[in-house]
Amino acid sequence: MIIKDAVFVYQMKEEDEIKWHGRYHRHDPHRYEIHYFLQGKGVFVNGSTTCTISPGSLFLTSPESLHSIQAKDLDDPITYYAVLIEVGEDEDAIRELLEQEITKSVQYRIGTNNRFFFEEIREKGLSTNRNLQLSATHQLIAFLYQLSEDGSAPSLGRGDSVHLEKAIQFMQRNVMNTITLQDIADHLKLNKSYFIRLFKRRIHTTPMKYVTRLKIEAAGALLAETGLSVKEIAAKLSFYSEFHFSKTFKAYTGLAPSSYRKMYLQQLGISPDA
Repeated sequence: MIIKDAVFVYQMKEEDEIKWHGRYHRHDPHRYEIHYFLQGKGVFVNGSTTCTISPGSLFLTSPESLHSIQAKDLDDPITYYAVLIEVGEDEDAIRELLEQEITKSVQYRIGTNNRFFFEEIREKGLSTNRNLQLSATHQLIAFLYQLSEDGSAPSLGRGDSVHLEKAIQFMQRNVMNTITLQDIADHLKLNKSYFIRLFKRRIHTTPMKYVTRLKIEAAGALLAETGLSVKEIAAKLSFYSEFHFSKTFKAYTGLAPSSYRKMYLQQLGISPDA
């Protein structure tokens, strides 16, 4: 089993963004998807089943099953993680586990304290480091087996995981705002130096680089899924200026914001001028 993709979607608010995530789509054979919702009101359509989305709900989607996320209340926007996994043809045990769970339960309620777990899966699963990729895969397999056993998620257990859970939640909730390292440390009631070491050891980057990356990921989604201008996106994400945003975006993605939008639309077969 390998992790093909993992995304974090923060607060679906824009009309075009809601349309994008609300589209009906399916994945290739051997590919399953996990959706974990942290916030918002709406419904998750999974094949012939429609379930109400609630904070802490989790859904498993089988290959080629049409599914859609439909927002219902813009005052309570949807925030979620999605992890796409591919199961090899010879991995019968994992496939049987997933199919058994999809048949057994259309929705799990695991609570909202699993943000750090999914962020760690995303961080390591998309890493270029093979050992980190394997670590994420094994963590996810263990998670699925525990889910199968009692419908629950792994306990956070270690004190540092609890701190990181709170830190990531604070950063994600403030992705549109300007926050400092001191703001985060004060929120956690931790010494700054200790927090930096803790965060870097588990997430493999510094807290402020992580905050910037969150902003760039949010910007990428807004460029791809909305008609907002580059200037409007820069202001929305609290960059100092449009120039500062464009420079930072290019440093992280290798593309200017306008080029990123054009490339993304061309991949979808849409004219950038449409």
